[in-house]
Amino acid sequence: MATPTSKNTGAPKKAAPAKKTTSKSADGKVKAKSDAAEGLRELFIDSLKDIYWAEKALVKTLPKMAKNATTESLVAAIEEHTEVTIAQVQKVESVFELLGEKAVAKKCEAMDGLIKEGQEIMESTESGPVRDAGIIAASQKIEHYEIATYGTLVAFAKTLGENEAAAILEEILNEEKEADSVLTDAAYNDINFEAAGEDGVEGEDDAVKTGDAI
Repeated sequence: MATPTSKNTGAPKKAAPAKKTTSKSADGKVKAKSDAAEGLRELFIDSLKDIYWAEKALVKTLPKMAKNATTESLVAAIEEHTEVTIAQVQKVESVFELLGEKAVAKKCEAMDGLIKEGQEIMESTESGPVRDAGIIAASQKIEHYEIATYGTLVAFAKTLGENEAAAILEEILNEEKEADSVLTDAAYNDINFEAAGEDGVEGEDDAVKTGDAI
């Protein structure tokens, strides 16, 4: 007996229905990217408000440091940086303008603490090389904070495509680096050696007194 074979009608087989692709995944990524950019922008502006407050506070603080300093080169360096800082306030304001934001200062707790530390040094030391060394130490802490902050702001601005703002912030960053370099030179070339010498003289006096007592 012949085995029955299936009839081949020659009709083409129906293709399986194509799976519908959705753009949910792509849309999710775009939204996540958009949210991240918006979050970074908010962080950028918030950090800008911090440094704006810091610069305005320094405009008031630096003249006090210059008044308490005794070394001519240190006084000149602080007075010069005061003028630079006044200009920096205006530069930060121009960055706000580029971003379409109102220039608003938000209290910077970090800078407030550094300024208070500098004030404590001036109050707890006598006028002279030791106080000058303390003023330099406090000033350099301030500069290092500003260098770190402006470096971050430059990176944020570039990431957000705010290249004009980034250029202004980078200009301020370079000014802060220059100020730090000037303070370092003053510390190594004059003031710290004078402060050490002043302590050394006091030590010699104590030794003489001790010797006389024996």
